[in-house]
Amino acid sequence: MTAAMAKLRHRLFGSVGNTLLTVFMLYAFVSLLPPLVRWAAIDATWGAATPEICRANGGACWAFIHEKYRLILFGRYPYAEQWRPLLALALAVLLVLATASLRFGLRTVLAGWAVGVAAIIVLMRGGVPGLSFVPTDLWGGLPLTLMLALGGMAGSFPIAIALALGRRSRLPIVKSISVAFIEMVRGVPLVSVLFMASFMIPLFLPGKVQVDALVRALVAITLFSSAYLAEAIRGGLQAVPAGQSEGAAALGLTYWQTSLLIVVPQALRHAIPAMANLFIGLFKDTSLVGIVGLTDLLLAAKQALGDPQWRQFSLEGYAFVALIYVAFCFFISRYSRSLEHRLRREHH
Repeated sequence: MTAAMAKLRHRLFGSVGNTLLTVFMLYAFVSLLPPLVRWAAIDATWGAATPEICRANGGACWAFIHEKYRLILFGRYPYAEQWRPLLALALAVLLVLATASLRFGLRTVLAGWAVGVAAIIVLMRGGVPGLSFVPTDLWGGLPLTLMLALGGMAGSFPIAIALALGRRSRLPIVKSISVAFIEMVRGVPLVSVLFMASFMIPLFLPGKVQVDALVRALVAITLFSSAYLAEAIRGGLQAVPAGQSEGAAALGLTYWQTSLLIVVPQALRHAIPAMANLFIGLFKDTSLVGIVGLTDLLLAAKQALGDPQWRQFSLEGYAFVALIYVAFCFFISRYSRSLEHRLRREHH
């Protein structure tokens, strides 16, 4: 206990700068925390209430979330059918948790994702006996955000591994193509890639060929994230000792066997922190699809604020959306740390 107190004292008051920063933070907490708690909880309006009651109470109007949560979470999806995106969302979260537990083999995980993705598409789209058809332009809210994030993450992995290996290849053509793709994609913002996929690509397709807007956005996000992920994996590849490849060659393994069975798994272990950072950024960047007409979680909240009676309570709406983003990003961060520690223990 004494050692812990001494360590804490050194961190908080170990220098003049640390002392001033500690005093400033204490002052900020004392001056800002009580009014915040009073606004967010004590004077807040909870449950079902009218805007007039919220204005009279003066605190946070969480009644706005109670009134508009279905529009925020599911966008313009038909009201009577919103049990379908709710079930699809629960199924996606269940698949993620089952995969993250590392209790199942690769074949079981791939089979589960194949069945789960098919079930999610059927639930969201319908068009089968018992389920009415819902076009993708009515999909929105949290299910759409999660589908874009998970689809972009899963789709970018194999492309990124191929690009990372291609950039380290001794074949000039393969290396040049990989370098050109990575540098070109990393040199432009995601907004421009989404615009290109949504508005420019259809101009170059034959008149009878139509690609769904959701698919175009998903492809754009996948290609964009694969370029950044390739560089993270390439950094992991450089951290793998050359003796690993030399030992595999001595055992008679081919290039692809050496790369996919020995080198790449070790590179992915080294690249876990960088990949987690990229995945967190990708999850947040899905909000950019709103500029190409897709109703993501953030745009759904903005549409909910279009009601003139509730428009002044935008802070509560955006705080609710921010909590959802924080929860998912915190899960990615904590899981990446636990996975890194687990792999390090197994390695030792």
